[in-house]
Amino acid sequence: MVTTRGQRSEHTATEAETRPIPGGLSPSGGRLSSAAGSELLEGAERTSRTSRDSRTSRVFRTVRTDKTLEVMLLSLPSWLPWLPLPVTACRSRCCLSTPESHLVFVCRFPFIAISIGFTINKRVEVGVVYSCLEDKMFTARRGRGAFCNGEPLQVSDQTDVHRSIIATEFGSNRDPEVVDKIFSSLRNILSLPVHGVRGAGTAAVNLSLVASGCVEAYYEMGMHVWDIAAGSLLVLEAGGVVMDVDGGDADLMSRRILAANNRSVALQLVEHIAPYRPDRDDMPPATSD
Repeated sequence: MVTTRGQRSEHTATEAETRPIPGGLSPSGGRLSSAAGSELLEGAERTSRTSRDSRTSRVFRTVRTDKTLEVMLLSLPSWLPWLPLPVTACRSRCCLSTPESHLVFVCRFPFIAISIGFTINKRVEVGVVYSCLEDKMFTARRGRGAFCNGEPLQVSDQTDVHRSIIATEFGSNRDPEVVDKIFSSLRNILSLPVHGVRGAGTAAVNLSLVASGCVEAYYEMGMHVWDIAAGSLLVLEAGGVVMDVDGGDADLMSRRILAANNRSVALQLVEHIAPYRPDRDDMPPATSD
């Protein structure tokens, strides 16, 4: 059973949850992700039963699921007993957005995920991505590899960008200048040409696809650190590279990322991406005069 704010919800273990997790990651971390995934699916089902015209009710149900998942995920330290920090310290550093994309959740687009990244001194040490409807549990611990349902992950060995599949998303910023940059990047990359461009609708799943060798690269600007922290470690531990879209060092707070199976493919994409700079995730909140 999972207890959240006085409410109790049944949780049945999934196949991914009951498998042993390699890399020194506690199976309880998988149980937490799976339990949160079950709550996410139940929330999506509750939301789908609400009329599309009843926007207020749909938003209310989304917020309720958000709050339930927040309480569950803030219990992470008690599920991962080997964490070096006390519960209070972990809580003070938590940055949550659950589910990862509210629009994807409300519309029941199938690729919704629970994404948990644990950092020490701004370096991601543990990543867990649970793709709920696929029942795929992606896990990584720095220096110990990346896995999906217990099987090792390895990025694609493709070196020819023209034979590569590239993943991206369009984000939520509709400023005309930003939209022009987004479509300029897309046009440039399609015209390389590449084999194809795809998007799963969620950064965590796109990064999991790179780590799995299903696509060769993923780039995006405008997502948030909580969208990419776990997935970035999956890619690195599966043998890939993670950098900024301008080819510099990755900065997860910059809300820009390029992840690829190898540096050669990544740098060829860098030459064709039209970058812009979203507000950083670590920017101080605006204050009113």
